[in-house]
Amino acid sequence: MDRPRVVVIGLDSVTPELLFERFRPQLPRLSKWLDRSAHGVLKSCDPPITVPAWAVMFTGMDAGSLGLYGFRNRRPGTYFQMLAPTPSGLPYPPIWDTLSRSGRRVCVVGVPPGYPPPTVNGIYVSDLLTPPGAADFVTPSSMAEEVERVSGGYIFDVTFRSDERARVGEEIATMTRRRWTLARHLFAKEPWDLFVVHEIGTDRLHHAFWKYFDPAHPRYDPDPRFANVASDYYRLLDEEVGAFLEGVPDDVTVFVVSDHGSQSMQGAICINEWLAREGFLSYRSGTAPGTPLESAGVDWSRTRVWGAGGYYARLQANVVGREASGIVAPEAVEALLDEVVHGLRKLRTPGGAPIEIEVARPSEVYDEVRGVPPDLLVYFDDLRWRSAGTVGHPTLFLDENDTGPDDAVHSWDGLLAAGGPGITARGRLGASHIRDVAPTILSVLGVAPPRTMRSTPISALLGRHRSGRIGP
Repeated sequence: MDRPRVVVIGLDSVTPELLFERFRPQLPRLSKWLDRSAHGVLKSCDPPITVPAWAVMFTGMDAGSLGLYGFRNRRPGTYFQMLAPTPSGLPYPPIWDTLSRSGRRVCVVGVPPGYPPPTVNGIYVSDLLTPPGAADFVTPSSMAEEVERVSGGYIFDVTFRSDERARVGEEIATMTRRRWTLARHLFAKEPWDLFVVHEIGTDRLHHAFWKYFDPAHPRYDPDPRFANVASDYYRLLDEEVGAFLEGVPDDVTVFVVSDHGSQSMQGAICINEWLAREGFLSYRSGTAPGTPLESAGVDWSRTRVWGAGGYYARLQANVVGREASGIVAPEAVEALLDEVVHGLRKLRTPGGAPIEIEVARPSEVYDEVRGVPPDLLVYFDDLRWRSAGTVGHPTLFLDENDTGPDDAVHSWDGLLAAGGPGITARGRLGASHIRDVAPTILSVLGVAPPRTMRSTPISALLGRHRSGRIGP
C-alpha cells in the first residue's frame, strides 16, 4: 500500500460564512468537494494575524513560543527598530522540516514566514514578505527560471491599501491566476508527500473591497464598478483551486484552511493619542496629524507607556533596564498596566457606546515568551476597531485606517475543511484550534510529531483511535 499523502490549501483570512454560505453559489467545484468533507470553524491564535498565524498552524506552537507578534517584531534594546520574521528564526520546526528529516518529499508555495526560503527535501517558493526584485525566492535556486516561466511572472503580493481600487482588483486576480498555474505545474512534477499552497489574494480582496459587498459595513458603498468584484474573485478562486483539486488523486487527503477571519472595520482608535491625553506618553513638541510615533519626538524622560497600531494595540512600558531611557521600575510595571487597562475600559465610541476591551498578557496566554513581546495585547470590540499608532490627530477615533485605505479587520474565526482517506468525519464540525492542524497532518501522514510540540491532533477529524502520538 502506498504511504499516505496530504495537500493543504491555505486561503488567507477567509471566514466560514464566506466560503460555506455567502459565496458558495459561486463555488460549484469547491462546493462539490465540501459536500464530501468535514468542515467548521478554526479558531485563530493570539494575535490573529497572518504572521504569526500560519507559523502557529504549521509548527503546532503558540505565537509567544515562536516569538512572533505580528508582521514585524521589535528588536531587543530599541524602541522602534523592527525585525521581519524569517524561516530560519523559528525556534520550533514546521511540519515540512519534520517531514524532510524523515525522508518525505514536500513542496511549499508561499507560506509565511517564508523568506529567504528554507532548504527542504523538495521545493519551497517564498512568501508575501519577499522583497521586490529578490532573486533568492525559491529553493532549490535552480527552480527560479522555471517558476517565472511557468507562472508568467510570479507575483508574491500586491499593494492593496490604495485608492486605485480597479487596479488593485485586477492585480489580485492576476496574482491568483499565476499562483495556481504554478501550483498545478509543481504538483504534477512528482507524487509529493506534502503539498502546501498559501493564497494571500483572499486577504487582499477583503481589505480592499469589503465595504462594496457588505451592506452592514458602516461605510457601505454600492458603487456599481466594484459591487461584483468579491463574487467575481471567489468565482475565479473556484476555477483555479477547482482545477487544482481535479488533479489531486482520490488517495490524497486534502485540507482547506484559513489563518483567521475578516469583518468590516468600524474605525480606528488612536491608541497613542489616548495615552498622551491620559498622561502616559509625552512629546517634546507638537505633532502634525498622522505623524508616525517614531517621528513625533517622544520625550522618553516623561513617557511611561507607548503603543503600536495595527489589528490590535501592542502596548509597551518604558522599563528601567530594558529600554534605553526607561523610567518605570520593573516592580511597578504591573500596577502601571492595570492603570492603563482601567482607563481604556472607560472608552466610549463617538456615539457614546461602550467599547469592549479584551486584554492579553503574554505570560498568561503563551507557553513560552520569546523575543520582545508587547507588555499588553489589547483588542478593541472583538477586533472590530483597529489600533491607530500615528499621533497628532484631533480626535481619538478615525473613520478610516491611518496607514492607507482599508475596509476590513480580522476576526477570530478562520475555517477548516478536510476530506479524503485520512479523514473519518463528514459534515459540520465543532470549533477546532489553529495549533492542532500540524499534529493532525502529521497523524494522517503517519509521522511522529516532534517531542517539543505541545498541540494534539483534532480527534473529531481522525477518530479517537488515531488522535494520540504515533511513531517511535
